[in-house]
Amino acid sequence: MENSFSIEANLVDIRQKQIYPAQVSINHGIITQITRISNAQNYLLPGFIDAHIHIESSMLVPSEFAKLASVYGTVATVSDPHEIANVLGIPGIDYMIENGNKVPFHFYFGAPSCVPATNFESAGASIDASEIKKLLDRDEIRYLAEMMNWPGVLFQDEQVMAKISAAKKANKPVDGHAPGLTGEQATTYIQAGITTDHECVSLEEALHKIENGMMISIREGSAARNYEALHPLIGSHPDKVMFCSDDKHPDELILGHINELVVRSLHLGYDLFDVLNIACLHPIKHYGLDVGTLRVNDPADFIQVEDLKNFKVLDTYVKGEHVAHQGSTMIQSVSFDSPNQFAINRISAEDLGIIATEKNLRVIEAVDGELITQESILPANIKNQFAISDPKNDVLKLVVVNRYNQTKPAIAFIKNFGLKSGAIASSVGHDSHNITAVGVDDTDIAKAVNLIIDQKGGVSATGLGKDYLLPLPVAGLMSDRGGEFVSAKYTELDTFAKKLGSTLRAPFMTLSFMALLVIPDLKLSDKGLFSGSKFEFVDLFVD
Repeated sequence: MENSFSIEANLVDIRQKQIYPAQVSINHGIITQITRISNAQNYLLPGFIDAHIHIESSMLVPSEFAKLASVYGTVATVSDPHEIANVLGIPGIDYMIENGNKVPFHFYFGAPSCVPATNFESAGASIDASEIKKLLDRDEIRYLAEMMNWPGVLFQDEQVMAKISAAKKANKPVDGHAPGLTGEQATTYIQAGITTDHECVSLEEALHKIENGMMISIREGSAARNYEALHPLIGSHPDKVMFCSDDKHPDELILGHINELVVRSLHLGYDLFDVLNIACLHPIKHYGLDVGTLRVNDPADFIQVEDLKNFKVLDTYVKGEHVAHQGSTMIQSVSFDSPNQFAINRISAEDLGIIATEKNLRVIEAVDGELITQESILPANIKNQFAISDPKNDVLKLVVVNRYNQTKPAIAFIKNFGLKSGAIASSVGHDSHNITAVGVDDTDIAKAVNLIIDQKGGVSATGLGKDYLLPLPVAGLMSDRGGEFVSAKYTELDTFAKKLGSTLRAPFMTLSFMALLVIPDLKLSDKGLFSGSKFEFVDLFVD
Protein backbone atom coordinates (compact mmCIF):
# COMPACT_ATOMS: atom_id res chain seq x y z
CA MET A 1 0.00 0.00 0.00
CA GLU A 2 1.23 3.47 -0.87
CA ASN A 3 1.67 5.49 2.32
CA SER A 4 0.90 8.79 0.61
CA PHE A 5 -0.84 9.57 -2.68
CA SER A 6 -3.50 11.83 -4.20
CA ILE A 7 -6.33 11.49 -6.72
CA GLU A 8 -7.91 14.14 -8.91
CA ALA A 9 -11.55 13.68 -9.91
CA ASN A 10 -14.96 15.29 -9.64
CA LEU A 11 -15.86 14.78 -5.99
CA VAL A 12 -19.47 13.82 -5.26
CA ASP A 13 -20.31 15.36 -1.87
CA ILE A 14 -23.48 13.50 -0.98
CA ARG A 15 -24.15 15.41 2.24
CA GLN A 16 -23.83 18.86 0.68
CA LYS A 17 -25.37 17.72 -2.61
CA GLN A 18 -22.45 19.17 -4.53
CA ILE A 19 -20.16 17.92 -7.28
CA TYR A 20 -16.88 19.71 -7.89
CA PRO A 21 -13.36 18.96 -9.20
CA ALA A 22 -11.00 18.19 -6.35
CA GLN A 23 -7.69 16.73 -5.37
CA VAL A 24 -8.02 14.23 -2.53
CA SER A 25 -4.84 13.54 -0.56
CA ILE A 26 -4.39 10.29 1.39
CA ASN A 27 -1.73 9.48 3.96
CA HIS A 28 -1.48 6.10 5.72
CA GLY A 29 -5.06 5.19 4.78
CA ILE A 30 -6.62 8.49 5.97
CA ILE A 31 -7.90 11.40 3.88
CA THR A 32 -5.75 14.35 4.95
CA GLN A 33 -6.81 17.08 2.56
CA ILE A 34 -9.47 17.89 -0.05
CA THR A 35 -8.60 20.79 -2.35
CA ARG A 36 -10.82 22.27 -5.04
CA ILE A 37 -9.19 22.38 -8.47
CA SER A 38 -10.21 23.82 -11.85
CA ASN A 39 -11.24 20.66 -13.70
CA ALA A 40 -11.06 16.87 -13.55
CA GLN A 41 -12.24 13.68 -15.22
CA ASN A 42 -14.27 10.82 -13.73
CA TYR A 43 -16.09 10.95 -10.40
CA LEU A 44 -15.10 10.14 -6.82
CA LEU A 45 -17.71 9.05 -4.26
CA PRO A 46 -18.05 6.94 -1.11
CA GLY A 47 -18.16 3.18 -1.67
CA PHE A 48 -21.35 1.14 -1.70
CA ILE A 49 -22.59 -0.81 1.32
CA ASP A 50 -24.78 -3.93 1.35
CA ALA A 51 -27.04 -3.28 4.34
CA HIS A 52 -27.93 -6.93 4.91
CA ILE A 53 -26.26 -10.02 3.50
CA HIS A 54 -25.28 -13.53 4.44
CA ILE A 55 -21.77 -13.87 3.04
CA GLU A 56 -22.17 -17.65 3.13
CA SER A 57 -24.83 -17.45 0.40
CA SER A 58 -22.12 -16.47 -2.08
CA MET A 59 -20.55 -19.89 -1.37
CA LEU A 60 -17.33 -17.97 -0.79
CA VAL A 61 -15.45 -17.29 2.43
CA PRO A 62 -15.35 -13.55 3.28
CA SER A 63 -11.85 -12.98 1.89
CA GLU A 64 -12.91 -14.36 -1.51
CA PHE A 65 -16.26 -12.53 -1.40
CA ALA A 66 -14.37 -9.25 -1.01
CA LYS A 67 -12.43 -9.92 -4.20
CA LEU A 68 -15.64 -10.07 -6.25
CA ALA A 69 -17.71 -7.39 -4.51
CA SER A 70 -15.01 -4.72 -4.44
CA VAL A 71 -14.75 -4.78 -8.23
CA TYR A 72 -18.28 -3.32 -8.31
CA GLY A 73 -17.57 -0.59 -5.75
CA THR A 74 -18.72 -2.36 -2.59
CA VAL A 75 -16.48 -1.46 0.34
CA ALA A 76 -18.55 -2.82 3.24
CA THR A 77 -21.25 -5.29 4.19
CA VAL A 78 -23.54 -5.61 7.19
CA SER A 79 -23.34 -9.37 7.50
CA ASP A 80 -25.43 -11.84 9.47
CA PRO A 81 -23.34 -15.01 10.03
CA HIS A 82 -26.27 -17.13 11.15
CA GLU A 83 -25.74 -19.66 8.36
CA ILE A 84 -22.37 -20.81 9.64
CA ALA A 85 -23.51 -20.26 13.24
CA ASN A 86 -26.30 -22.81 12.74
CA VAL A 87 -23.64 -25.31 11.69
CA LEU A 88 -20.70 -24.52 13.97
CA GLY A 89 -22.00 -22.10 16.63
CA ILE A 90 -19.84 -19.26 17.93
CA PRO A 91 -16.61 -20.77 16.48
CA GLY A 92 -18.25 -20.30 13.07
CA ILE A 93 -18.80 -16.59 13.76
CA ASP A 94 -15.19 -16.26 14.88
CA TYR A 95 -14.11 -17.95 11.66
CA MET A 96 -15.95 -15.38 9.53
CA ILE A 97 -14.50 -12.45 11.47
CA GLU A 98 -10.94 -13.80 11.36
CA ASN A 99 -11.09 -14.61 7.66
CA GLY A 100 -12.63 -11.24 6.80
CA ASN A 101 -9.91 -9.44 8.73
CA LYS A 102 -7.26 -10.91 6.42
CA VAL A 103 -8.20 -8.62 3.52
CA PRO A 104 -8.81 -4.88 3.04
CA PHE A 105 -12.61 -4.76 3.24
CA HIS A 106 -15.16 -3.74 5.89
CA PHE A 107 -17.11 -6.74 7.17
CA TYR A 108 -19.51 -5.84 9.99
CA PHE A 109 -20.91 -8.97 11.59
CA GLY A 110 -23.93 -9.29 13.86
CA ALA A 111 -24.84 -11.66 16.68
CA PRO A 112 -27.22 -14.23 15.15
CA SER A 113 -30.46 -14.01 17.12
CA CYS A 114 -32.01 -17.29 15.99
CA VAL A 115 -29.65 -20.26 16.25
CA PRO A 116 -31.49 -22.48 15.63
CA ALA A 117 -34.16 -20.56 13.76
CA THR A 118 -36.87 -22.74 15.37
CA ASN A 119 -37.17 -25.77 17.60
CA PHE A 120 -38.85 -27.68 14.79
CA GLU A 121 -35.61 -28.62 13.01
CA SER A 122 -32.17 -30.06 13.76
CA ALA A 123 -29.26 -27.63 13.67
CA GLY A 124 -25.59 -28.12 14.42
CA ALA A 125 -25.49 -25.62 17.27
CA SER A 126 -27.52 -23.31 19.48
CA ILE A 127 -26.77 -19.85 20.86
CA ASP A 128 -28.78 -18.75 23.91
CA ALA A 129 -29.40 -15.30 25.37
CA SER A 130 -26.38 -15.41 27.69
CA GLU A 131 -24.09 -16.17 24.75
CA ILE A 132 -25.75 -13.42 22.70
CA LYS A 133 -24.95 -10.96 25.50
CA LYS A 134 -21.29 -11.99 25.42
CA LEU A 135 -21.20 -11.59 21.65
CA LEU A 136 -22.76 -8.13 21.80
CA ASP A 137 -20.18 -7.08 24.39
CA ARG A 138 -17.51 -7.58 21.71
CA ASP A 139 -16.52 -4.51 19.68
CA GLU A 140 -16.46 -6.42 16.40
CA ILE A 141 -20.11 -7.51 16.79
CA ARG A 142 -22.09 -4.49 15.62
CA TYR A 143 -25.76 -5.43 15.99
CA LEU A 144 -28.29 -8.15 16.87
CA ALA A 145 -28.94 -9.91 13.58
CA GLU A 146 -32.39 -10.52 12.13
CA MET A 147 -34.97 -11.53 14.72
CA MET A 148 -36.78 -14.19 12.71
CA ASN A 149 -38.76 -15.48 15.66
CA TRP A 150 -41.47 -12.86 15.38
CA PRO A 151 -44.00 -15.05 17.25
CA GLY A 152 -41.48 -15.10 20.12
CA VAL A 153 -41.46 -11.30 20.08
CA LEU A 154 -45.25 -11.04 19.98
CA PHE A 155 -45.69 -13.52 22.83
CA GLN A 156 -42.72 -12.14 24.81
CA ASP A 157 -40.69 -15.34 24.86
CA GLU A 158 -38.17 -15.03 27.68
CA GLN A 159 -35.09 -15.94 25.61
CA VAL A 160 -36.13 -13.75 22.68
CA MET A 161 -36.78 -10.71 24.85
CA ALA A 162 -33.50 -11.26 26.73
CA LYS A 163 -31.60 -11.14 23.42
CA ILE A 164 -33.31 -7.90 22.39
CA SER A 165 -32.67 -6.44 25.86
CA ALA A 166 -28.97 -7.32 25.59
CA ALA A 167 -28.74 -5.40 22.29
CA LYS A 168 -30.45 -2.36 23.79
CA LYS A 169 -28.08 -2.38 26.78
CA ALA A 170 -25.11 -2.63 24.41
CA ASN A 171 -26.58 0.30 22.41
CA LYS A 172 -26.58 -1.79 19.24
CA PRO A 173 -29.46 -1.96 16.74
CA VAL A 174 -31.74 -4.96 16.27
CA ASP A 175 -32.45 -6.21 12.74
CA GLY A 176 -35.89 -7.52 11.90
CA HIS A 177 -37.33 -10.33 9.79
CA ALA A 178 -41.11 -10.34 9.64
CA PRO A 179 -42.39 -11.21 6.16
CA GLY A 180 -46.01 -10.24 5.64
CA LEU A 181 -46.46 -8.99 9.19
CA THR A 182 -48.74 -5.92 9.21
CA GLY A 183 -51.27 -4.16 11.41
CA GLU A 184 -51.16 -4.40 15.18
CA GLN A 185 -48.82 -7.39 15.13
CA ALA A 186 -46.24 -5.47 13.11
CA THR A 187 -46.58 -2.48 15.43
CA THR A 188 -46.03 -4.67 18.49
CA TYR A 189 -43.01 -6.29 16.84
CA ILE A 190 -41.44 -2.92 16.03
CA GLN A 191 -42.17 -1.46 19.47
CA ALA A 192 -40.12 -4.28 21.00
CA GLY A 193 -37.07 -2.53 19.57
CA ILE A 194 -36.78 -3.95 16.05
CA THR A 195 -35.29 -1.29 13.78
CA THR A 196 -35.15 -2.75 10.24
CA ASP A 197 -36.82 -5.21 7.92
CA HIS A 198 -35.58 -6.62 4.62
CA GLU A 199 -38.51 -9.01 4.09
CA CYS A 200 -41.22 -6.65 2.83
CA VAL A 201 -42.86 -7.96 -0.34
CA SER A 202 -45.42 -5.18 -0.86
CA LEU A 203 -45.35 -1.41 -0.77
CA GLU A 204 -48.24 -1.35 1.69
CA GLU A 205 -46.35 -3.56 4.14
CA ALA A 206 -43.21 -1.44 3.86
CA LEU A 207 -45.11 1.84 4.35
CA HIS A 208 -46.79 0.53 7.50
CA LYS A 209 -43.44 -0.48 8.95
CA ILE A 210 -41.84 2.86 8.03
CA GLU A 211 -44.73 4.74 9.66
CA ASN A 212 -44.03 2.81 12.84
CA GLY A 213 -40.35 3.72 12.87
CA MET A 214 -38.53 1.07 10.84
CA MET A 215 -35.82 1.42 8.22
CA ILE A 216 -36.62 -0.75 5.18
CA SER A 217 -33.84 -2.52 3.29
CA ILE A 218 -34.91 -2.92 -0.32
CA ARG A 219 -33.75 -6.42 -1.20
CA GLU A 220 -32.66 -7.67 -4.58
CA GLY A 221 -30.95 -11.02 -4.15
CA SER A 222 -30.66 -14.24 -6.11
CA ALA A 223 -33.91 -15.77 -4.83
CA ALA A 224 -35.91 -12.92 -3.30
CA ARG A 225 -36.32 -9.85 -5.49
CA ASN A 226 -38.40 -7.06 -4.03
CA TYR A 227 -36.94 -3.99 -5.75
CA GLU A 228 -39.73 -3.77 -8.31
CA ALA A 229 -42.39 -3.67 -5.59
CA LEU A 230 -40.54 -1.35 -3.22
CA HIS A 231 -38.59 1.15 -5.34
CA PRO A 232 -41.29 3.86 -4.99
CA LEU A 233 -39.98 4.26 -1.43
CA ILE A 234 -36.87 5.87 -2.93
CA GLY A 235 -39.07 8.76 -4.03
CA SER A 236 -41.50 8.91 -1.10
CA HIS A 237 -39.25 8.03 1.86
CA PRO A 238 -35.62 8.35 0.72
CA ASP A 239 -34.43 8.81 4.32
CA LYS A 240 -35.98 5.51 5.45
CA VAL A 241 -34.48 2.96 3.06
CA MET A 242 -31.24 1.10 2.39
CA PHE A 243 -30.18 -1.38 -0.32
CA CYS A 244 -29.35 -5.03 0.38
CA SER A 245 -29.02 -8.37 -1.37
CA ASP A 246 -29.62 -10.74 1.59
CA ASP A 247 -28.48 -13.77 -0.41
CA LYS A 248 -26.30 -13.46 -3.49
CA HIS A 249 -25.18 -16.58 -5.32
CA PRO A 250 -21.74 -16.58 -7.00
CA ASP A 251 -22.97 -16.56 -10.59
CA GLU A 252 -24.73 -13.23 -9.95
CA LEU A 253 -22.15 -11.68 -7.61
CA ILE A 254 -19.54 -12.04 -10.33
CA LEU A 255 -21.72 -9.81 -12.54
CA GLY A 256 -22.60 -7.04 -10.10
CA HIS A 257 -23.71 -6.02 -6.63
CA ILE A 258 -25.22 -2.87 -5.06
CA ASN A 259 -24.04 -0.86 -8.07
CA GLU A 260 -26.82 -2.51 -10.09
CA LEU A 261 -29.50 -1.07 -7.79
CA VAL A 262 -27.93 2.37 -8.03
CA VAL A 263 -28.05 2.27 -11.83
CA ARG A 264 -31.62 0.94 -11.90
CA SER A 265 -32.77 3.66 -9.54
CA LEU A 266 -31.18 6.44 -11.57
CA HIS A 267 -32.60 5.08 -14.81
CA LEU A 268 -36.05 5.24 -13.17
CA GLY A 269 -35.48 8.94 -12.58
CA TYR A 270 -34.81 9.05 -8.85
CA ASP A 271 -32.64 11.83 -7.46
CA LEU A 272 -28.90 11.11 -7.61
CA PHE A 273 -28.19 12.24 -4.07
CA ASP A 274 -31.16 10.34 -2.62
CA VAL A 275 -29.94 7.16 -4.31
CA LEU A 276 -26.35 7.63 -3.14
CA ASN A 277 -27.47 8.36 0.42
CA ILE A 278 -29.31 5.04 0.35
CA ALA A 279 -26.42 3.09 -1.19
CA CYS A 280 -23.54 4.70 0.68
CA LEU A 281 -24.48 6.61 3.83
CA HIS A 282 -27.66 5.28 5.44
CA PRO A 283 -26.11 1.98 6.60
CA ILE A 284 -23.23 3.94 8.17
CA LYS A 285 -25.64 6.11 10.14
CA HIS A 286 -28.00 3.31 11.14
CA TYR A 287 -25.37 0.81 12.27
CA GLY A 288 -22.71 3.27 13.42
CA LEU A 289 -20.12 1.99 10.95
CA ASP A 290 -16.62 3.41 10.71
CA VAL A 291 -16.60 3.50 6.91
CA GLY A 292 -15.15 6.63 5.31
CA THR A 293 -17.46 9.04 3.50
CA LEU A 294 -14.95 11.18 1.59
CA ARG A 295 -14.29 13.75 4.29
CA VAL A 296 -11.01 14.94 5.78
CA ASN A 297 -9.84 12.61 8.60
CA ASP A 298 -12.05 9.77 7.30
CA PRO A 299 -10.65 6.38 6.30
CA ALA A 300 -9.91 6.41 2.58
CA ASP A 301 -12.88 4.25 1.52
CA PHE A 302 -14.11 5.43 -1.86
CA ILE A 303 -14.62 4.56 -5.49
CA GLN A 304 -13.89 6.23 -8.81
CA VAL A 305 -16.52 5.85 -11.53
CA GLU A 306 -16.55 6.83 -15.18
CA ASP A 307 -19.86 8.71 -15.10
CA LEU A 308 -22.94 9.22 -12.92
CA LYS A 309 -25.34 7.38 -15.21
CA ASN A 310 -23.99 3.86 -15.71
CA PHE A 311 -21.56 3.97 -12.77
CA LYS A 312 -18.84 1.90 -14.37
CA VAL A 313 -16.43 1.40 -11.46
CA LEU A 314 -12.85 2.21 -12.42
CA ASP A 315 -11.17 1.94 -9.01
CA THR A 316 -12.06 0.91 -5.47
CA TYR A 317 -10.11 1.91 -2.37
CA VAL A 318 -10.55 0.49 1.12
CA LYS A 319 -8.60 1.99 4.04
CA GLY A 320 -6.37 3.66 1.48
CA GLU A 321 -5.54 0.41 -0.25
CA HIS A 322 -6.21 0.04 -3.97
CA VAL A 323 -8.37 -3.11 -4.03
CA ALA A 324 -9.86 -3.08 -7.54
CA HIS A 325 -8.93 -1.53 -10.88
CA GLN A 326 -10.77 -1.58 -14.21
CA GLY A 327 -12.88 -4.63 -13.39
CA SER A 328 -10.11 -6.69 -11.80
CA THR A 329 -9.47 -7.36 -8.13
CA MET A 330 -6.16 -6.42 -6.58
CA ILE A 331 -6.87 -8.33 -3.37
CA GLN A 332 -4.64 -11.36 -2.97
CA SER A 333 -6.07 -14.73 -1.90
CA VAL A 334 -5.20 -15.81 1.63
CA SER A 335 -4.92 -19.24 3.20
CA PHE A 336 -7.78 -20.50 5.36
CA ASP A 337 -9.07 -23.61 7.11
CA SER A 338 -12.22 -25.60 6.28
CA PRO A 339 -14.12 -26.26 9.53
CA ASN A 340 -17.17 -28.47 9.12
CA GLN A 341 -19.76 -30.67 10.81
CA PHE A 342 -21.05 -33.62 8.80
CA ALA A 343 -21.82 -36.88 10.57
CA ILE A 344 -23.98 -39.16 8.43
CA ASN A 345 -23.63 -42.13 6.11
CA ARG A 346 -24.96 -42.53 2.59
CA ILE A 347 -28.66 -43.16 2.02
CA SER A 348 -30.44 -45.53 -0.38
CA ALA A 349 -33.44 -45.11 -2.65
CA GLU A 350 -35.34 -47.41 -0.28
CA ASP A 351 -34.90 -44.85 2.49
CA LEU A 352 -37.04 -42.43 0.49
CA GLY A 353 -40.17 -44.52 0.01
CA ILE A 354 -43.36 -43.28 1.69
CA ILE A 355 -46.62 -45.22 1.86
CA ALA A 356 -49.71 -43.21 0.93
CA THR A 357 -52.23 -43.18 3.78
CA GLU A 358 -54.77 -41.00 1.92
CA LYS A 359 -55.53 -40.17 -1.71
CA ASN A 360 -54.52 -36.50 -1.51
CA LEU A 361 -51.32 -34.65 -0.67
CA ARG A 362 -50.58 -31.36 1.02
CA VAL A 363 -48.17 -29.91 -1.58
CA ILE A 364 -45.68 -27.05 -1.26
CA GLU A 365 -45.93 -24.55 -4.11
CA ALA A 366 -42.64 -22.76 -4.73
CA VAL A 367 -42.91 -19.16 -5.94
CA ASP A 368 -40.22 -18.06 -8.39
CA GLY A 369 -38.31 -15.05 -7.07
CA GLU A 370 -39.80 -15.30 -3.57
CA LEU A 371 -38.93 -17.09 -0.33
CA ILE A 372 -42.59 -17.56 0.55
CA THR A 373 -44.47 -20.66 -0.58
CA GLN A 374 -48.12 -21.59 -0.93
CA GLU A 375 -50.06 -24.71 -0.04
CA SER A 376 -52.17 -26.85 -2.38
CA ILE A 377 -54.15 -30.04 -1.88
CA LEU A 378 -53.56 -32.28 -4.89
CA PRO A 379 -54.16 -35.94 -5.78
CA ALA A 380 -51.30 -38.24 -4.82
CA ASN A 381 -49.57 -40.23 -7.56
CA ILE A 382 -49.70 -43.71 -5.99
CA LYS A 383 -47.86 -46.79 -7.24
CA ASN A 384 -47.78 -50.07 -5.27
CA GLN A 385 -49.11 -48.17 -2.22
CA PHE A 386 -46.22 -45.65 -2.36
CA ALA A 387 -46.65 -41.96 -3.13
CA ILE A 388 -44.21 -41.02 -5.89
CA SER A 389 -43.35 -37.99 -7.98
CA ASP A 390 -45.75 -36.91 -10.70
CA PRO A 391 -43.59 -35.03 -13.23
CA LYS A 392 -46.45 -34.73 -15.74
CA ASN A 393 -48.23 -32.48 -13.24
CA ASP A 394 -44.98 -31.02 -11.87
CA VAL A 395 -45.42 -32.52 -8.41
CA LEU A 396 -42.02 -33.80 -7.30
CA LYS A 397 -40.67 -35.47 -4.21
CA LEU A 398 -38.85 -33.15 -1.78
CA VAL A 399 -36.44 -34.62 0.76
CA VAL A 400 -34.61 -33.19 3.78
CA VAL A 401 -31.81 -35.29 5.26
CA ASN A 402 -30.44 -34.45 8.71
CA ARG A 403 -26.68 -34.05 8.25
CA TYR A 404 -25.84 -33.95 11.96
CA ASN A 405 -27.41 -37.27 13.02
CA GLN A 406 -28.29 -40.50 11.23
CA THR A 407 -32.09 -40.34 11.03
CA LYS A 408 -34.83 -41.20 8.53
CA PRO A 409 -35.17 -38.58 5.77
CA ALA A 410 -38.21 -36.31 5.87
CA ILE A 411 -40.43 -36.51 2.78
CA ALA A 412 -42.88 -34.08 1.17
CA PHE A 413 -43.96 -33.03 -2.32
CA ILE A 414 -43.42 -29.75 -4.14
CA LYS A 415 -44.76 -28.03 -7.25
CA ASN A 416 -43.17 -25.53 -9.69
CA PHE A 417 -39.63 -26.91 -9.88
CA GLY A 418 -40.41 -28.33 -13.30
CA LEU A 419 -37.86 -31.17 -13.40
CA LYS A 420 -38.69 -33.81 -16.01
CA SER A 421 -35.87 -36.14 -15.01
CA GLY A 422 -33.05 -36.43 -12.48
CA ALA A 423 -32.62 -34.62 -9.17
CA ILE A 424 -30.81 -31.68 -7.57
CA ALA A 425 -29.58 -31.36 -3.99
CA SER A 426 -27.77 -28.95 -1.69
CA SER A 427 -26.29 -28.81 1.81
CA VAL A 428 -27.14 -25.10 1.77
CA GLY A 429 -30.56 -25.40 3.38
CA HIS A 430 -31.60 -22.35 5.38
CA ASP A 431 -31.27 -22.11 8.25
CA SER A 432 -30.10 -25.38 9.78
CA HIS A 433 -28.36 -26.46 6.58
CA ASN A 434 -29.42 -30.04 6.38
CA ILE A 435 -29.39 -31.59 2.91
CA THR A 436 -32.38 -30.64 0.76
CA ALA A 437 -33.14 -32.45 -2.49
CA VAL A 438 -35.88 -32.54 -5.10
CA GLY A 439 -36.26 -35.00 -7.93
CA VAL A 440 -38.30 -37.18 -10.23
CA ASP A 441 -37.37 -40.61 -8.82
CA ASP A 442 -35.91 -41.97 -5.60
CA THR A 443 -32.78 -43.42 -7.22
CA ASP A 444 -31.67 -40.06 -8.58
CA ILE A 445 -32.62 -38.21 -5.39
CA ALA A 446 -30.52 -40.65 -3.31
CA LYS A 447 -27.63 -40.28 -5.75
CA ALA A 448 -27.73 -36.47 -5.60
CA VAL A 449 -27.78 -36.60 -1.79
CA ASN A 450 -24.92 -39.10 -1.66
CA LEU A 451 -22.72 -36.95 -3.91
CA ILE A 452 -22.98 -34.31 -1.18
CA ILE A 453 -22.50 -36.73 1.73
CA ASP A 454 -19.34 -38.11 0.12
CA GLN A 455 -17.84 -34.59 -0.02
CA LYS A 456 -19.29 -33.48 3.35
CA GLY A 457 -21.09 -30.60 1.70
CA GLY A 458 -21.91 -29.25 -1.70
CA VAL A 459 -24.43 -28.60 -4.46
CA SER A 460 -25.22 -31.45 -6.83
CA ALA A 461 -27.31 -32.47 -9.82
CA THR A 462 -27.77 -35.85 -11.46
CA GLY A 463 -29.70 -37.13 -14.44
CA LEU A 464 -29.47 -37.90 -18.16
CA GLY A 465 -26.51 -40.12 -17.33
CA LYS A 466 -24.46 -37.26 -15.85
CA ASP A 467 -23.43 -36.05 -12.40
CA TYR A 468 -22.40 -32.52 -11.40
CA LEU A 469 -21.02 -31.37 -8.06
CA LEU A 470 -19.66 -28.20 -6.48
CA PRO A 471 -17.98 -29.25 -3.19
CA LEU A 472 -18.51 -26.90 -0.24
CA PRO A 473 -16.08 -28.11 2.43
CA VAL A 474 -16.26 -24.99 4.64
CA ALA A 475 -19.18 -25.80 6.97
CA GLY A 476 -20.96 -27.42 4.01
CA LEU A 477 -21.73 -23.84 2.91
CA MET A 478 -18.67 -22.34 1.27
CA SER A 479 -16.00 -23.41 -1.17
CA ASP A 480 -12.27 -23.48 -0.51
CA ARG A 481 -11.75 -22.06 -4.00
CA GLY A 482 -11.93 -18.59 -5.57
CA GLY A 483 -14.92 -16.71 -6.94
CA GLU A 484 -14.33 -17.35 -10.64
CA PHE A 485 -14.06 -21.12 -10.12
CA VAL A 486 -17.13 -21.25 -7.87
CA SER A 487 -19.15 -19.07 -10.21
CA ALA A 488 -18.27 -21.25 -13.23
CA LYS A 489 -19.14 -24.50 -11.40
CA TYR A 490 -22.36 -23.06 -10.04
CA THR A 491 -23.36 -21.78 -13.48
CA GLU A 492 -22.68 -25.27 -14.86
CA LEU A 493 -24.99 -26.77 -12.21
CA ASP A 494 -27.67 -24.15 -12.79
CA THR A 495 -27.59 -24.76 -16.55
CA PHE A 496 -27.83 -28.50 -16.05
CA ALA A 497 -30.77 -28.17 -13.63
CA LYS A 498 -32.61 -26.22 -16.31
CA LYS A 499 -31.68 -28.87 -18.87
CA LEU A 500 -33.38 -31.36 -16.54
CA GLY A 501 -36.47 -29.20 -16.92
CA SER A 502 -36.43 -26.70 -14.07
CA THR A 503 -38.37 -23.56 -14.93
CA LEU A 504 -37.14 -21.55 -11.95
CA ARG A 505 -34.84 -18.59 -12.42
CA ALA A 506 -32.53 -19.83 -9.64
CA PRO A 507 -33.48 -23.44 -8.82
CA PHE A 508 -30.71 -24.06 -6.28
CA MET A 509 -31.37 -20.81 -4.46
CA THR A 510 -35.09 -21.57 -4.31
CA LEU A 511 -34.33 -25.11 -3.11
CA SER A 512 -32.15 -23.73 -0.31
CA PHE A 513 -35.17 -21.96 1.22
CA MET A 514 -37.61 -24.88 1.16
CA ALA A 515 -36.58 -25.83 4.70
CA LEU A 516 -36.77 -22.26 6.09
CA LEU A 517 -39.69 -22.67 8.47
CA VAL A 518 -39.95 -19.01 9.52
CA ILE A 519 -41.02 -17.99 6.00
CA PRO A 520 -44.65 -19.03 5.38
CA ASP A 521 -46.47 -20.92 4.31
CA LEU A 522 -45.53 -24.55 3.84
CA LYS A 523 -41.95 -25.85 4.28
CA LEU A 524 -40.18 -29.12 5.10
CA SER A 525 -37.70 -29.58 7.94
CA ASP A 526 -35.77 -32.74 8.73
CA LYS A 527 -38.53 -33.44 11.27
CA GLY A 528 -41.51 -33.09 8.94
CA LEU A 529 -43.90 -30.88 6.99
CA PHE A 530 -44.41 -27.52 8.68
CA SER A 531 -46.96 -24.73 8.35
CA GLY A 532 -45.34 -21.33 8.83
CA SER A 533 -48.71 -19.61 9.25
CA LYS A 534 -49.88 -22.04 11.94
CA PHE A 535 -46.31 -22.50 13.25
CA GLU A 536 -46.82 -26.23 13.72
CA PHE A 537 -46.29 -29.53 11.92
CA VAL A 538 -49.04 -30.63 9.55
CA ASP A 539 -49.93 -33.95 7.90
CA LEU A 540 -48.60 -34.74 4.44
CA PHE A 541 -51.61 -36.85 3.46
CA VAL A 542 -55.15 -35.47 3.66
CA ASP A 543 -58.51 -37.03 2.90
